[in-house]
Formats: sequence, C-alpha cells, structure tokens
Amino acid sequence: MPVTIKPYRLSVSDELLADLKQRLERTRWPQSFPEQGWDYGTNTDYMKELVDYWIHEFDWRKQESEINQYPHYKADVDGLGIHFMHIPGRGPNPTPLCMLHGYPWSWATFLRIIPRLIDPEAFGGKAEDAFSLVIPSLCGFCLSDQVPQRGFGFQHHPAIYRSILHELGYQRYGLYGGDWGGIITFPWGHQFPQDLIGIHINYMGQRMRDERPDDERDPDLIRGFGLANAPIRPRDPDSLTFWKAAERFWIDQSGYSHVNMTCPQSFAHLVADSPVGAAAWIVEKYHQWSDWQEDFEEVFSKDDLLTNIMLYWINNTFGTAIRIYYESHHHPWSVKPGNRIEVPTAILSFPKDIVPLMKSRAEKYYNVTRFHSMKQGGHFGIFEEADTYAEDLRTFFRPLWQQEEKSHAPR
Repeated sequence: MPVTIKPYRLSVSDELLADLKQRLERTRWPQSFPEQGWDYGTNTDYMKELVDYWIHEFDWRKQESEINQYPHYKADVDGLGIHFMHIPGRGPNPTPLCMLHGYPWSWATFLRIIPRLIDPEAFGGKAEDAFSLVIPSLCGFCLSDQVPQRGFGFQHHPAIYRSILHELGYQRYGLYGGDWGGIITFPWGHQFPQDLIGIHINYMGQRMRDERPDDERDPDLIRGFGLANAPIRPRDPDSLTFWKAAERFWIDQSGYSHVNMTCPQSFAHLVADSPVGAAAWIVEKYHQWSDWQEDFEEVFSKDDLLTNIMLYWINNTFGTAIRIYYESHHHPWSVKPGNRIEVPTAILSFPKDIVPLMKSRAEKYYNVTRFHSMKQGGHFGIFEEADTYAEDLRTFFRPLWQQEEKSHAPR
C-alpha cells in the first residue's frame, strides 16, 4: 500500500467549541426517578453533574496542549487518512511497540502509560527497557477516516497499520491490543507473523471456525436471543467459567453490541447532534466495565472521561467507530481449529473485565508464554493499572527484543 506521512497537530476551532457549549446548555433531559441507580443505564443525576462540569470547568485547551506534547501524524494509506502517534523511546535501541485501542476507547486511554513505556528510568526502571510507540486511531475512530466501502471488518485492519509501521522503518515490532485492539491482533498474527516479536493482550473475542463442542446451548438464551446467538456450554472447568461470564455479559450488558452490529447508522443519527446523548452512551461503559469500590471517579476523573468523549465529538465519529461491529458481524473471519498463532503471546486477565480471560482457552488461539491473573482491574486495565501493566510489558518484551538484537548483531 502506498503511504505518505505528514506531521499533525490537534487544534479544535473556537467555533466548534462554542457550538458544543451551546448544545450542552440546551440539553433536554430525560425523565428520571429517585431509585434509578445505574442498572437502567447511565444515571441521569451523574450526567447532569458531568455536563455542568463540562460547561463550566472542563478545560479542553489544557487537554489539547497535553495531547500535543507528543508527536502526532496523519498517514495517507492508499487514500485513507489515518491518525497516529509516533513516540520514540528514551533509551538505547528501544523496543518498537504498536498499541491498538478499542471501543469506546481512544488512544487517550494510553496517555497514563505512555511516559512509563517511553522513559522507564523516570519511573524507577531501566533505560534499556524503553519502548518506541506507534499508536494509531483505528479506522473510523476519533481522528482517522472511516473506510467508505462495505465489508471492512477487523480482519482488514492489520494491513493498514502495518504499512505505517513499515514506512516508519519498523520491520519487526511488538503488538499490544485491548478490546477491538486485542481482537485485531488475531488476524495480524495469522496474516503477518513474520513481523511480530511478540503479542500482549488483555482481551480476545474471537472463536475458532467450527468450534462446536458436543455441549448443549443454554435454553434460556435460545428463547431470549435466538439459537444463533446462544453461547456454547463447554464441559471443561476453565471454558465453563468463561462462558458463564460471557452469558452474564450477553444478558445484562450487551445491548450496545446488538445496536452496533445491526443498525449503526440509526445510532449515528441519535448521537451526531447530541453531545450529551453520545457522552451518556460512552460513560455507561466506563462505569460498568471498570473496577472501582466506592466512587466511579476513583478510576476515571471527569477530565479523563470528557477528553475521550471529545476525541469522538470533534470529528463526529461516534457512528463511524461502531461500524467495526457491523462489518465484522456481517463479514466474519476466523481460522480452523488447531491453527493458532505461534508468535509468543502474553496475557493479563483482569477480574472485573467484561469476560476475564482463561489460559486454557487462550492457548487454543495463541502461543501463550506468559499468563498473569490480576487481583484488580477491569476492561480498561491498561489505564486502571498503568504501573503494573507497564512492568508486565517490559518483563515480557525484554528477552524477546534482546534475542532480536542478538540475531541482527554483526558476527
């Protein structure tokens, strides 16, 4: 794929910010009731508090300045505009690492861990463990273009970002993925294993083609969702634990996914004109999927939430981002049983993730050489537990990159 790269600086116009403020001030709130809580969806009282902060206290220019402290670029990949960050590590021969976010994330989710990865010495680590980071906005997300054609599922993403890495001079590199980013590592590892020194994930959502153990499907799920969507009930303990968690998620929290898979453009009309509606949709996921005890903002401050929401709002990409669900659902991709990725793979499993990972299941898909079950953390574990995640990335990639250096040393 032909690639051209130009520097990019995030600069939102005053007119867009003024328009946003007017929309926030004109919010028409839904009816609520005293015992609403969060189990009906995003809590209205919290949203009123968040929007009041958004109008009167949130400083986008401050966030914009902090974002721009890192080098940003726009790549033209065969006519498709892809935003990415390229941040050199501060150490001798840093490990190249491509980091892939998910939904409703953005690359802003990595802002907490970035300094720990590029400059480990500043956090008590060793300079030789530094990473050079390439962090794209996924196609259709935030500052990247959507693909105008139908059928661009998760299996088509690797070639786009790989072409950028090669243009930057990285022929060999590591890969991190969470949520959709984790799913994208699966076709990447099958399509371009020769590029990868290692893969690190905390989420995987794929299932092998024809993976049909002779177990019965849950009859309640069959009645509720139809046979095609009913998860399989395996007999081995690890898989059973996984699928029970998957069932709970499917029943209680997966409504957003059905919307995304079936009618993304209807949803786009709902949120393109309403920053509060869009924010409520995203905030619910952060509230449900993170690990907190007394207060949701123990994990995500209002600034954290609003910065991520703004990156969707400024380019009107709430609707385009969720096309990955529709395209991947209607144009599925998988591999035959037994055809796993042989690239060394590390996994962090977080207890409050939407579906915590099980080692025995992961080993069907990846060559798992490191597996660690965390004591705390949720779906956004790389943000929630940034120090721990940074250390795990260093520990995993250190020997792999050292071996890579030895293999290319003069003889």
